[in-house]
Amino acid sequence: MSLVDAVRAALGDLADPGKAPAMRAYMKSEMPFLGVRSGPRRLALKKVFADHRLDSAPVWRRAVLELWREAKYREERYAAVDLTGFRFYRPWQTLYTLPMYEEMIVTGAWWDLVDELAVHRVGGLLRQFPETMRPTMLDWAHSPDLWKRRTAILSQNTFKEHTDSALLYACIEPSLSDTDFFARKAIGWALREYAKTDPREVVRYVEHQGLSGLSRREALKNVPGND
Repeated sequence: MSLVDAVRAALGDLADPGKAPAMRAYMKSEMPFLGVRSGPRRLALKKVFADHRLDSAPVWRRAVLELWREAKYREERYAAVDLTGFRFYRPWQTLYTLPMYEEMIVTGAWWDLVDELAVHRVGGLLRQFPETMRPTMLDWAHSPDLWKRRTAILSQNTFKEHTDSALLYACIEPSLSDTDFFARKAIGWALREYAKTDPREVVRYVEHQGLSGLSRREALKNVPGND
C-alpha cells in the first residue's frame, strides 16, 4: 500500500460522520469533512508516515501534492500539510519546496490550511535562505492574492529576537488599507508575536501607523497598559 493510500485508510478508520457537518460548518468549507479530530488524526498519521518512509525529495513532494490535489475530504488536505512537516523530511525543506507551498497556499485559501504553511514552512525557508526569500516575501506582500499576503506577514512569527522588523513592516504596509478580516488579523497577530520580544518597538510602530482597530487590539493584546 502506498503512503497516500495508507493515509486515506487511516483517516477512513477514524471517520465520525456525526461530527462531520458541524466541522464543515465551523470551517465554512466547501469540501466535506470525514469528522476526524485533530489529535487522533495527528497520532495516526505519525505512524503511517513512519511506516511508509519516502526515499527522495521529489517522491515526497509528489505524495504531498497527490494528497492535496486529489483530496475529497478536508482532512486529506490536513494530512498533506502534516506530511510537509514530518521530521523525516526536514532536510528536504529547500527552495525547491516553495512552488509546492505556493500552490497549497493559493488553492487552500483559508486559515486552517494556510497558517501552518506560512509560519512553519515558508517561515522556515525564510530563516534558512534569507537572501532569496526576503525579496520573495516582499513580492508576495504586494500580491493581489490575500493568502500570499497573509503568508508574507506571518512568515516571521517564530523569529523572536531574529525578526527583521524592516521586512515585517514592509510586508504589512501593502495590506494596511485592506478591510478583509484575515488581512487585519494577520497584521495584529504578527505584531503581537514581535511584541513578545520588543514591546516598545511595537507600541512605537502602532502609534505611528494607521492600523485598523482589530489590528491594533491584536498587536497590543499582551502589552501592559496598551490594551
